[in-house]
Amino acid sequence: MSPIQLFDEESCTYTYVLVDAPSKEAVIIDPVDCKIERDLALIRRDGLTLKWIVETHAHADHITSAAPLAELTGAKIAAPKACEIGTATWQLEDQQVLHFGGQVLLALSTPGHTAGSMSYVWAGHVFTGDTLLINGCGRTDFQSGSSEALFHSLTQVLFKLPEETVVWPGHDYNGKTSSTIAIEKTHNPRIAGKSLEEFTLIMTGLHLPKPKRIDEALAANLKSGLRQDAHGLHYGDIQSAQGYAGDLTNGLAWQWFENHEALLVDVRTQAELEWVGFVPGSVSIPWKNSPSMMANANFDVDLKKYAGTLKVLFLCRSGVRSIAAAKRATELGLEAYNILDGFEGEIDDQAHRGARGGWKASGLPWRQN
Repeated sequence: MSPIQLFDEESCTYTYVLVDAPSKEAVIIDPVDCKIERDLALIRRDGLTLKWIVETHAHADHITSAAPLAELTGAKIAAPKACEIGTATWQLEDQQVLHFGGQVLLALSTPGHTAGSMSYVWAGHVFTGDTLLINGCGRTDFQSGSSEALFHSLTQVLFKLPEETVVWPGHDYNGKTSSTIAIEKTHNPRIAGKSLEEFTLIMTGLHLPKPKRIDEALAANLKSGLRQDAHGLHYGDIQSAQGYAGDLTNGLAWQWFENHEALLVDVRTQAELEWVGFVPGSVSIPWKNSPSMMANANFDVDLKKYAGTLKVLFLCRSGVRSIAAAKRATELGLEAYNILDGFEGEIDDQAHRGARGGWKASGLPWRQN
């Protein structure tokens, strides 16, 4: 078994997907926010059930996609307890294990780059984050770093693994993809054959520049990547509204829909659905009829068929018709919500096309005839 290795060119970050083939349950390690569409596409393509989203530490050079991935897939977040990522479901400690299908992922406490850094062992592979890199290691000059702690993590924890263990780093800046414990133990110029004093001297002499995104990234990563959207909402927030139950992000809408907690009603015309695309499993009840764009006289009748549904989520092109539909549904006695930004997002002009997200831009499931 081998992991699926993915790469973010901007931060030179590796993301890993581990799969239990019989059950198709999976784990993702160190996902990156700007690559969420790629990762969701892989999960859908291979028919995977994402069970765990795992962090090796609180990153300083990129923002994790852990929170939105959890919202969209129903997976749980696991992070090192010492990192104090309060949004993680499981605060991992040394030697604890995560299960997915018939597989086990073992957590190893490997502080040094940060006080909470962890590595993870799976079936002859070790995912080292920023603790051990190929021909290098993580820096120790900020974010609770310690050269002494890192020296111990490398020599007394990782280098005690079987020498044939494959090393998968959190970053690489030179095109290298993997190594082994044996190679790093004997050839890594930072640590191989070095005493603690020599290693400390090397680390203190690096004089590396401050990560460009550290201020933004650390704040977001301590909340698993939670950031406000254009409306000031986090993924799990519901914004109060006049005349209906509330506005919600497409991420929360997808979570409710996928978990069978709500019905998703698309109020665009049939022509729009065929031309632009639609959400598989959604119900089509146009608010207006094309080509005349007159009010749909059958809207109330068609909607009342779903009066027993716990929640009804309305989707249109950009979040305008869906508000009107949600208000009408509320008058008919349904618990109705508007999905912010609609299917396409804010598209008033070409310069701002997609600038406010929308269902398609978020990487959520959709299809085109």
